[in-house]
Amino acid sequence: MSSKILILSNTSWYLHNFRLGLIDLLLSRQYEVLTLAPEDKFSDKLREVGCRHIHLEMDNMGLNPISDLLMKKRLSEQYKEINPDLILHYTIKPVIYGSIAAGKLGIPFINNITGLGTAFIKRNWVTWMVKQLYRSSQEKASYVFFQNREDHKLFQKENLIPESVPQEVIPGTGINTDHFNIGSYPDSNPVTFLLMARLIWDKGVREFVEAARKIKSEFCEIRFQLLGFLDVSNRTAISRQQMQIWTEQGIIDYLGETDDVRPYIAGADCVVLPSYREGLPRTLLEAASMGRPIIAADVTGCREVVQHGVNGYLCKAKDTNDLAEKMNDMIKLSTDERQKMGLRGRKKMKKNFDEKIIVQKIVNQIENILTAA
Repeated sequence: MSSKILILSNTSWYLHNFRLGLIDLLLSRQYEVLTLAPEDKFSDKLREVGCRHIHLEMDNMGLNPISDLLMKKRLSEQYKEINPDLILHYTIKPVIYGSIAAGKLGIPFINNITGLGTAFIKRNWVTWMVKQLYRSSQEKASYVFFQNREDHKLFQKENLIPESVPQEVIPGTGINTDHFNIGSYPDSNPVTFLLMARLIWDKGVREFVEAARKIKSEFCEIRFQLLGFLDVSNRTAISRQQMQIWTEQGIIDYLGETDDVRPYIAGADCVVLPSYREGLPRTLLEAASMGRPIIAADVTGCREVVQHGVNGYLCKAKDTNDLAEKMNDMIKLSTDERQKMGLRGRKKMKKNFDEKIIVQKIVNQIENILTAA
């Protein structure tokens, strides 16, 4: 019988959009792949590629001791019922509570630290609590992957992970450079900036909008676009009403949400992400792979992708004026200069972030653990 691999995340959307390369390789190697995440419109897409998808009830709105205890109990019950040979945990709550459940049941598991979230942006009692949860949950991990060096160093410095646990830094999810291929550049009149993300304040949306307002007061023809989900289950979510105000003021073009970001990247001159903190942002990998220059906040995760002055610009986090200044620098470049900057980003993706290399690293560890079991 083939080994049974369970993959857990806080959304089916995440698994389909960020882990499909891994899932495809596992299926091609004849593993039985099960996915466990809240049901959404991407759950059926996971079933269509060959996964057995199972609904998981999960509260993504922050720390709630009662709902989190119930989640840990549900995970233990589902792990017993599914009885997988190995579990892969993605995103914060699955990494913490899934690890506790799997550790108690003696099931091998691999954790992927995909980012540390809001708790590590606003340092308070929640930060302290999350650190305690990481410390108590990682000691039985079979292997832990980190998406950037800074998060890895933080875990080591704060003793959030025992030295005895095998661990490695890999460049995020990687990117399929064939799927996100370079194409023709837009007619750069007017210059178009695109921010694509879950529409929450922590992605730097406020700074993007205020920088757009500042630039439009001088260059009214410059376009600023937002692409992503509204009504996100997150305590820092941006409301539909707020988005309507910005669009009615003529500051922002809201593009809605999409299953395929490529046409929107192709129509942009520059992709922007002034986020407060990241694991390793997939949207920047997609933009760079398609040969677009980037402006991103000089924070954990973004620094892994953007080399200042080479394939884009880094701006100060939470600083509208500095973001606007970097946007003005991008506007002043000629079309040819922006294209050359984007081409350097494409070269960086092919050399350091190719999905095939990263997925193979994860599958190698899966097979090592299963062989040793």
